[in-house]
Amino acid sequence: MAARRLGVGFIGSGFMTRFHLRSWEGVRDADIRGIWSPHLDHAEEAAALARSLRVGDAKAYGTIEAMVADPAIDCLWICGPNYARVENMERIVETLSRGASLVGVACEKPLARNVAEGRRMVELVEQAGVLHGYLENQLFMPSVERGKFIVWARGAALAGRPYLARAAEEHGGPHMPWFWRGDLQGGGVLNDMMCHSLEVARYLITQPGAPRGSLTRTKVSAQVASLKWSRPEYVKLLSDMMGADVDYRRHPAEDFARATVNYVDGQGTPLVVEATTSWSFVGAGLRLTMELLGPEYSMSINTLDSGSKVFFSRRLQGKAAEDLIEKQNAEQGLMPILGNETVEYGYEAENRFFARSFLDGVQPELSFHAGLDVTELLMACYMSAEQERVLDWRPAGLDTYQPPVARPAGVGLER
Repeated sequence: MAARRLGVGFIGSGFMTRFHLRSWEGVRDADIRGIWSPHLDHAEEAAALARSLRVGDAKAYGTIEAMVADPAIDCLWICGPNYARVENMERIVETLSRGASLVGVACEKPLARNVAEGRRMVELVEQAGVLHGYLENQLFMPSVERGKFIVWARGAALAGRPYLARAAEEHGGPHMPWFWRGDLQGGGVLNDMMCHSLEVARYLITQPGAPRGSLTRTKVSAQVASLKWSRPEYVKLLSDMMGADVDYRRHPAEDFARATVNYVDGQGTPLVVEATTSWSFVGAGLRLTMELLGPEYSMSINTLDSGSKVFFSRRLQGKAAEDLIEKQNAEQGLMPILGNETVEYGYEAENRFFARSFLDGVQPELSFHAGLDVTELLMACYMSAEQERVLDWRPAGLDTYQPPVARPAGVGLER
């Protein structure tokens, strides 16, 4: 049994941090002790939430540097906006260079907005000499982990390895304005959510126990489009909701993306991953779907096929909320309830895994290097969509590539 508990600090106090805090009720080896946000009142609210959940005696810090320097903080979870990733990491490393110490740093998806920033994140964490992790919650979904185990133990063992994996993440759009801006977020829905879908599909098609690199990527093909939010009525709605700085008439980012990635295994067997992501989905709320297909067997997951449902008639007209499901899209009709989203989406198992890895001094394979690899794949998808062709892996120019909507000139998608 571990002799001590980890003290964890969070960079960021918004939606993602609060998801992690609620999941921490299932983490036994670490306590939430600190929150930093550019807005101190937000950090104090998140710290109060952690204390109310009894997941740690958290307090708000005025600076990242103060949190890193506090001996009570052993590791950090970076959950702030994409555009602050590198700056936050630089501040961490600078504080460590002055004598502070940490055990590890974990970073939310995506690791970076492009390959150049991703390489900088890897460079910084290696300079710091700490353990590091890439927070990809969907790999830890109980339905994914158990489904993969059963398919490989029974189907693949009898009929041969699976050959096709599909994954999709779809909802009606992000919570915060910066997500919608390609110059701040790094892209549109492809950068925001396909990092999940491509990685979980690769994971499903990878033999249990085999390393991430056991499959060889050969080709990438992708398409993007702005289907809903660039229509005039939705341009106005989006501006009303998110503010005038989000202008999808002049600078739309993609709200739909699809990609196909070809792999081969060590025996040269062809394998295919298909991924779809959308901010233009109309349904109960966030929908995650996965499929794994092989000779004589298949597996499927749909998070909206929940065990509980409620029905509210049109005579009930309550306030908009997300008390049934993330990105809830209605308050009337027949609607699914997810009993515990932090468990079903994998956050609880993810945080338990990384806390134990850091506590035991073990470098996880799901590291900043894995995050960089996913970023490279995302940029190749954008490059394929822009050039409207299938690309052989690894395409030239990837290290300096930026999606059109993220370029300094502010070029958007063609209407």
